[in-house]
This record gives sequence, structure tokens and C-alpha cells, in this order.
Amino acid sequence: MKPESGKGSRETASRQGTGGESASWEGGRDLEGKIGYTFKNRDLLRQALTHPSFQMEGSAPPPLNNQRLEFLGDSVLNLLLSEKLFTLCPESREGDLSRHRSSLSKGACLSELARTLQLGDHLRLSRGEIETGGRDRDALLEDALEALVGAIYLDGGLDATRTVVLEWYGDLKQRLEEAGKNDNPKGRLQERIQGSGDGEGPDYRLISETGPSHDRRFEVEVLLRGTRLGKGSGSSKKEAESRAAEAALRNWAR
Repeated sequence: MKPESGKGSRETASRQGTGGESASWEGGRDLEGKIGYTFKNRDLLRQALTHPSFQMEGSAPPPLNNQRLEFLGDSVLNLLLSEKLFTLCPESREGDLSRHRSSLSKGACLSELARTLQLGDHLRLSRGEIETGGRDRDALLEDALEALVGAIYLDGGLDATRTVVLEWYGDLKQRLEEAGKNDNPKGRLQERIQGSGDGEGPDYRLISETGPSHDRRFEVEVLLRGTRLGKGSGSSKKEAESRAAEAALRNWAR
């Protein structure tokens, strides 16, 4: 349900707070032009860009992070894509529609959208995350994009979110074709290596495993002859390996 203008935004700000920071935050003005939406409550935008690692010095309590908005945005994004695919692909079966939606709402497609919007430049990260390349890390970009969708939904309602998000995607049929090409990144990396004449195969190694048992995070690197080609993270080793392969393919293309 779309909140009433002014009142809904004020109530949201009151409920969610600002983590002790000034409500006059200006860090999102530049980003609003890129995403095609102007927030009534810019605190929501700030929260969407705040990674859990971020700590504001001297702030008590610490600023809210984007995890709850990510949860909401994931559901909103899936609804909008389901709705659009239902009308765009009238002959497709349920299973095909589900696969299409998954390819558009996960992995490389989301991180590519986030890079196009330059979300990484605006993420609020800890110094450690910044120094280890967090601004260009697929998992962080995908989470931030989903959180941004959730923030727009709370600020402007479903109709506004639909307009903004579908504008990001552009021609959805073309997006689906591109997403199909991005399937199986490990296989595509293997083919790329073989095509270069190298007889060796990629080696995937687990770097770290963190988080509680119900929310594990795995970080994996992919190497060729001991040289790192890429690094990725995910909620399973398989997902982390796929992300690492995607990163390697991007690095290869540079």
C-alpha cells in the first residue's frame, strides 16, 4: 500500500530512525539522478546504501544497515518481474516463467544493473570492505540493489517502484537473452581458458566461511596456474564459485 504523501514518510523515518546521524544527509543527491527517482525521505536511501560493516564514528546507536530493506526489496522485485513476464510471455509455462524471473532477479543481471547505476560509488562500507574491493563485489552490489528497490517501495509505493525498476531493465526480452548467455559462468570460463590454448583448468579454492549456521557466507577464489583470476562470495560454495567465475570473466574482458 502506498503511504500517504508526507505522513507515510515521516512515520517511516520515525520508526526506522537515522542511527544518530543528521537528517540532512546529502550523499544521495547525485545517485537520485542516476536511478531516476527522488526520495521524499532520503533516510531510506541512506539506509539502502549502508552495508552492515559500516560504522559511523561517534554514532550511538550505530546507523541502520540495509539488510531489512534487502529482504523487502527482494520480494517487491520478484513481484514486479513476475507481473511483467506474465504479460510479456503469454505462451510460457510456469517453470519457464520461474527460470526467466530467476535469471533477471539474481546473480550477474543484478550486479550488472547495480554497476550501470554506479551503486558501488555510493555504498557506505567499512574501511576494511573498501580496501578489499567491496565497492565492486557482486554480492554487495546485488544486496544494495534489492535494498534500493525496498526503499523506493516504502517511499513511493508500488506504482512508482514499478516505473523506476522497469526503466532500469529496459527491453526485458533483450535482458533475458543476455541473462541466458550468462548462465553457467564456470563452463564459460573453462571454454575461455581452453580457447586461449592453456591446457590447465581453473582451480577453485575456499578462502573463508563465515556467519552463523543458518546464514553462512562462503568466499572462493579461482586460480589458473596459481594466479588469481577472480573472487566471489555466496550463501553456498556453488554460488561462490559461480560468482568467482563471473568475476574472472569480467577481468578477462578488461
